[in-house]
Order: sequence, then C-alpha cells, then structure tokens
Amino acid sequence: MSDNGTFATEAELLDGLRAGDAAAYRRLVELNSANVYNVALKLLGDEQEAEDVLQETFLNAFEAIDRFEGRSQLSTWLYRIAYNASLMRLRKRKQMTTFSLDQPHGPDDDPLLESQHLVDWSTLPDDRLLNAEARAEMDRAIAELPETLRSAFVLRDIQGLSGAETAEILGITVQAVKNRLHRARLKLRDRLSDYFAERARGLHVTA
Repeated sequence: MSDNGTFATEAELLDGLRAGDAAAYRRLVELNSANVYNVALKLLGDEQEAEDVLQETFLNAFEAIDRFEGRSQLSTWLYRIAYNASLMRLRKRKQMTTFSLDQPHGPDDDPLLESQHLVDWSTLPDDRLLNAEARAEMDRAIAELPETLRSAFVLRDIQGLSGAETAEILGITVQAVKNRLHRARLKLRDRLSDYFAERARGLHVTA
C-alpha cells in the first residue's frame, strides 16, 4: 500500500483484503460495484434484484477471499460470483432453457455462421444508442434473449471482457462463448433491424 493509503497494485489490494483491511474492502467495492450491478441488472432486468445480487456478491467475496487463488483478476472473480447469483435467481423464476447451445453439432457450429457479417452492437455510434428511446429498445431486446446468450452478450459486448474472461466466468469454452455471442448478435440484429431502419427513414425525411 502506498503512503497515501491507496493500493498501487492488485496484489497489494489482495493482501489488504486478506488482512481484513477496511480500506481494501472499500476500494474493492469502489472499483467494481458499478460493473457488478450492471451485469446483474442486464441479466435479471430488475433493479431491486440487481441491488440484492450486488450486496450478495461482495458479501460472498469477502467471506471467501482467503480461498481466492489469484489465478484470475479480482474483477473476473467478482463477475463470476455475480453471474452465479443471478443464475440462481433466474432458475427460481423457471426462465432458463434446458436446451444446450454448446453441443458439438447444430447451428452454433455451422462454419458459414463464422463468415457471416454480424452486427457488433457495441460499436454502434453513440447518437444511435444514447437516445433514451433507442436505449430502452435495446434493453428490451437484450432482456428477450435466452439467458445463455444474454450473459455472453452482456459480458463481451457491454462489459468489454475478453473471450477468455467470459469463458472463465460462464464456465464454458472460448469457442462456446463465440457461438453464443454470434447467436445473440443475430437475434438482436433481427429484433432491432426494423426499429433502426424506421428511425433512419424518419431522420431522412426530416433532414
């Protein structure tokens, strides 16, 4: 820990957490609470449940910090805890599909799918997504995705995690992450194409 009481590296922060340093716990929350809440909210679509998952995530992390082996970043570990907590809530709602999207055969493994031009919604211009109406439409489209696709999309395209990080959090392979992400983007493209096309026509007419 530096002289001003901050933690210069993650290793220092982890040492502080393991030592029960209150400042380290506060710092962990400051660095990660917004991202943990955002993931829970996108997966669950409910603000109160997202708040509950946020609290549950940090409580579980603080209780298990001595068992954290440091093989991944603390943020990745927290995402994993938040994902599992959200998953349990989704299961209680009985909204999870029993069909596996990661079998070695089926549409996910179609080589033609890899070569299709898929929209990366994370790269859409700000003026198309920051509009309140468009954001609401996007949120509805994401909420309609199956949980397996929604989690991959939220972690990769919204939170910006790597394929390897996402795979670790979800407990699947990197290829399975790619498969789910492709399917999620296709579904979102189909869901949002009409909306953005109509909006573009409206802008053209008023231009």
